[in-house]
Amino acid sequence: MWTPRHVLVTASAQAEPHGRAVVERLVAAGVEDVRLLDGDRLPPLRGEDERATYARAKRTLAVVTSAASKRRPTPIPPSADFSFPIAEGCPGHCQYCYLAGSLAGPPITRVYADLPRVLAGLDEVVGTGSVTSGTAERGHEGTTFEASCYTDPLAIEHVTGSLAATITHFGTHDWPGPVQLRLTTKYDDVDGLLHLPHGGRTRVRASVNVREVERFEGGTARVGARLRALGRLARAGYPVGLTIAPIMPVQDWRERYAELLDEAAAQLPAGADVTVECITHRFTPKSKDVQLGWYPRTKLDLEESTRSRKHGRFGAVKYVYDKDTMRELRTWFEAAVADRLPAARHLYWT
Repeated sequence: MWTPRHVLVTASAQAEPHGRAVVERLVAAGVEDVRLLDGDRLPPLRGEDERATYARAKRTLAVVTSAASKRRPTPIPPSADFSFPIAEGCPGHCQYCYLAGSLAGPPITRVYADLPRVLAGLDEVVGTGSVTSGTAERGHEGTTFEASCYTDPLAIEHVTGSLAATITHFGTHDWPGPVQLRLTTKYDDVDGLLHLPHGGRTRVRASVNVREVERFEGGTARVGARLRALGRLARAGYPVGLTIAPIMPVQDWRERYAELLDEAAAQLPAGADVTVECITHRFTPKSKDVQLGWYPRTKLDLEESTRSRKHGRFGAVKYVYDKDTMRELRTWFEAAVADRLPAARHLYWT
């Protein structure tokens, strides 16, 4: 489990009951450098170079309050109707991190002290989504909310308590319509989640991959441990899922990914509610620059000349595998998932 070495607490966060509870958890966890700020501006964390800045930021947790623009639920296809923030930033060291190009400034982890205010604003968008709400394929999921768009909430749960509070809110709140909370994690410390009143309204997905890709995932739980944790959650009544990402056509990829699916099938109990999401490796020019700054010796394939150049929303450029590779991967995965996890629902391929 990750415990920060440095903690910064803004003045507004200190005024929030959840913010004060987070500080108490941090002190109980043995964090000695807890700095209570007089205002809401975080001090600069820049070091002598990019690596020094990265290292200090990854050891730092900031307890802050959310801006109104952050609290507004945001559409997040193809995963869910909306995302909302309980935290931002991640203590993991995944060399392929797609979020590297999305977060501004040093990669400090921020946890939101005004969590009750964030959760209170979700009712107004129930029933208005376009990914699951009202659709024939996924309408039974209700309005879906992603709690981990810019973080891994389980990675920091033991020092925040935010995920347990969110799961409890989704499980016990009187919603104006059917809802589902969704989160993805690369960690395995699920003890604190097993006995929560989740009401079957939270789907926990494990982000999993083959060993040749797992080696790029520093500071996370091993894939086998993630799958065992997922099995425990399924036996506790949670809907669960596999997020196979980022898929890479490594050497002997068919055999390696077949072994991964077989391992998942062995850990999940009969009758479990399981989904599968498949996401291939991609990068943007900005994320590539950031990744190479953080991990200058990475062996990750970031060669643009062998990729297809795509334009996403708002004209953003990203590099994905060429059409033939994507077709071969998709054809194999759709057949393999159906064969090895026949009861699972394959939600999407991207």
